[in-house]
Amino acid sequence: MVSDLLTLVSTNGRKRVKVLLAAVNAKYIHSNLAVYCLRAYAKERYPESEIAIAEYTINQPFDEILTDLYRRNPDVLCLSCYLWNITEVGQILRETAKILPKTAIWLGGPEVSYNAREVLENYPMVQGIMKGEGEESFTELVAYYGKLKESKQLRDIEGLMFRDENGEIIETENRPILDLSTVPFVYEHIEDFQNRIIYYESSRGCPFSCSYCLSSIDKCLRFRKIELVKKELQFFIDHEVPQVKFVDRTFNCKHDHAMAIWKYITEHDKGITNFHFEVAADLLNEEEIELIRRMRPGLIQLEIGIQSANPETIREIHRTMDLKKVRAKVERIREKGNVHQHLDLIAGLPYENYESFGHSFNEVYAMHPDQLQLGFLKVLHGSFMYDNAEAYGLVWQDRPPYEVLFTDWLPYGDVIRLKKVEEMVEVHYNSGQFANTMEHLVKEFPSPFDLYVELGEYYEKNGLFGINHSRLARYENLWQFIRTQIPDRADSYREWLTLDLYLRENVKNRPAFAGENQVTKEEMTAFYREETETHRYLKEYDGFDARQLRKMTHLEKIDGKYLLFDYRNRSRLSQNAATYEVCFSN
Repeated sequence: MVSDLLTLVSTNGRKRVKVLLAAVNAKYIHSNLAVYCLRAYAKERYPESEIAIAEYTINQPFDEILTDLYRRNPDVLCLSCYLWNITEVGQILRETAKILPKTAIWLGGPEVSYNAREVLENYPMVQGIMKGEGEESFTELVAYYGKLKESKQLRDIEGLMFRDENGEIIETENRPILDLSTVPFVYEHIEDFQNRIIYYESSRGCPFSCSYCLSSIDKCLRFRKIELVKKELQFFIDHEVPQVKFVDRTFNCKHDHAMAIWKYITEHDKGITNFHFEVAADLLNEEEIELIRRMRPGLIQLEIGIQSANPETIREIHRTMDLKKVRAKVERIREKGNVHQHLDLIAGLPYENYESFGHSFNEVYAMHPDQLQLGFLKVLHGSFMYDNAEAYGLVWQDRPPYEVLFTDWLPYGDVIRLKKVEEMVEVHYNSGQFANTMEHLVKEFPSPFDLYVELGEYYEKNGLFGINHSRLARYENLWQFIRTQIPDRADSYREWLTLDLYLRENVKNRPAFAGENQVTKEEMTAFYREETETHRYLKEYDGFDARQLRKMTHLEKIDGKYLLFDYRNRSRLSQNAATYEVCFSN
């Protein structure tokens, strides 16, 4: 959050006009790229202007936000509206209008761009809405309110819908697309983004027409000049930014552009920064895959939207995807183990019923993603799916994020069943806590989908949903599920669970399910005494005595093998403890 309210000052000495760009983020670690782009673009046109930015979160106490807005007392308040914050923005609008009745309120962002008239009718305190790309519209609003040089009347500013002095709603012409290279770099003061995720865009628009997505509306795909991009990537690398998330909708839709960026970060990597990209896996060519396979582990991570394995569904949502190619290319990348891959599915799409979704789930699960995101269709204003909902029997919640309730193919009861599967996937797969156990446990069921369905049923039957379980409690829950489902083979899973436990958790007290450690006290004492002298496994622990080594490591006997877990040197990619197979001296 910016602490000082800066001001917009006209050059001819007129009244000082206070302008505030406010963003309500989902989490503190997020930042709002849009408001920084708006301010940077306006300042380049009007360098004499000073425009404040305030960032809040949806979890912040509401009175704290309201108090901050009151203290800032802006003449013009511009709020950035998205799916995840529109409820909170609505509350801010209602209360801010009471305490700051003279403040002109403007909105912008995807959540208000495609139903602007409806928003203005529902919120009479809002002066107007900037539709679509906002950089130029905001700059001209800054000039209008500040009476700066070349200022226009509202009716002459493109890309607006607003209320005139008589309360009539006026819509101006749509604004032509922006040259992305004209937007200034917004991160020069990188110290303002400590402990925050950095969002970056090297392109806008999308070449595809997926019917559930707003990006398909913007068919004007354009790219930032590659020399600018390289210069800005170098800035992130030099400042050792932990993670940069590209917000490009399909990063690899232009081969030369993607290769130039991937080559640059590979050649200039300093071993610190991770870059996140959304890609279409079936578009990856051999040159790109070979480069990805050579990258430093953790340099990049890939998010791949598969959404469905049902060919009829894929056709109906106007999606272009070759599942066979996706499968082959995901596997080629996975072979090297150096890139985190996040694969997405969407429940509630046309022609996808419960059984069909189970098939899609199994197809994606077989690709062994590092994360499997099971999402539910969100019916967005302005999307093809929204406009054609009746044809699909599509009904959704009125409250954001407008999630599907049922369709002609998927009744609400099945949506509830899939919600349980979603949570079980998050707990037992995406958490990474149970990698070895789940790898074996899935073989006990007809399919992966069946396993997670059964887990969900077990949780519901035993009242385990709605409880904030500790990480250790999750192990106990899974152990009890295994004992219930496959009692004859439960003991063989005790060792897999114990292995997963010590890979991920440096536990002080041994949980009941793990039983007694098969390493004897004599073996334990002898091992650590020898290790303090030889550093055979713990080479970076010179100077540590046996007691200190035992605090930072754990020795366990699993499946007849002695395994040493080192918690100090965790893998950056997997976050597992470093593990060594120990051979005792004769």
